[in-house]
Amino acid sequence: MDIQENTNRFGISAVSVYRPSWILNNAWFGETMPRKFSRHTGIESRAISLEDEVTMGVRVVRKLQAETGCNLADCRGILFASPSFLPPSIADRFLGKSQAKHERPQHAARQLTKRLNVPNIRTLGINWFCCGYSRSLSLIQKRWAPRLNLQNNEFILVVAASRISRITDYSCSQTAGLFGDMASATLIAPLTSQRHPTHFELLHADARREQIEHPAFNFERRENVKIPLPNGGVAHADKRIVYTLDGMAIADTAPRQMSAAVASALESSSLSGDDVDYVVPHQAGTGIVRFTGMKLEEYGIGGQLINGLTERAGNVSACSVPFALRETWDQLSGIVACPTAAVGSPGKPEVLRGCVLLKSTPYHEIRRTQAA
Repeated sequence: MDIQENTNRFGISAVSVYRPSWILNNAWFGETMPRKFSRHTGIESRAISLEDEVTMGVRVVRKLQAETGCNLADCRGILFASPSFLPPSIADRFLGKSQAKHERPQHAARQLTKRLNVPNIRTLGINWFCCGYSRSLSLIQKRWAPRLNLQNNEFILVVAASRISRITDYSCSQTAGLFGDMASATLIAPLTSQRHPTHFELLHADARREQIEHPAFNFERRENVKIPLPNGGVAHADKRIVYTLDGMAIADTAPRQMSAAVASALESSSLSGDDVDYVVPHQAGTGIVRFTGMKLEEYGIGGQLINGLTERAGNVSACSVPFALRETWDQLSGIVACPTAAVGSPGKPEVLRGCVLLKSTPYHEIRRTQAA
């Protein structure tokens, strides 16, 4: 259903980001890191969290409260997205029943609401990898918002926590330096909200699976895995479950998937490529984003392309789009397309793709002018 036909229109009021204090620079990797890594990805360093995903989620929600003054008594639901939990098929293969339970996103979502002292609100946990944000907003638009009928002071939170460091093999030249840890919290409110005025109306959100020729993603249990220490040293884990990635395949398909997702979203929203003012893609790496821009041009989709946000963060997966929105907040205006692409189910020939379409509100334009 087109959002313009929905009397319960809503959008993004605020985004907060939590970055762990431990920063791992490229120099730590030594010869493990390919010489052209930073040129292709733009990544020079990334944060690593010593705390789990739920704790990261608590920290970023508390930061959002401090920055916005939002009262969790007015929160009608929390959608928790994390890409760093093991998928059920992997957890069941490698872990015991008790350990596997703690890898379930829904279990983590319930733990998050308990620690925030709002255990009885609507709660959902998901793992859609780097498409977690677009999937979350899609679920809110299509399922939650029509049922919740948010009132003036009420809101929904989308919390993302990425801790891919815990499933990384730091001796693997393909994957060791790609990801950084981060948590984000997005406050979703009605357009009519006076307590939490919206900056960007949500026009469209979707995420779906797409077939590819060969599987490009899986997990393995490896022995004697190299891991970094906060003091700059090195330790070795006797056994560690780590993800594996066909980096070349992902680098080729991700830009195609993201550009196609934008084209599909525009068509669904009765918009044209000329209507787009900004494109804020999933910041998978500067090379992938550049290639995405080229593919967007083939679709006739314009707009200023946001790139280069991975330098001090790495690929922050499900936090990538909210992080990029936060970093470019006062710059953005008009129609903003936010495409995402991600790996699919482990061992299957599939990927995920999604797109969020936003439109700046009159309130945002006023605040943007004041900030200039």
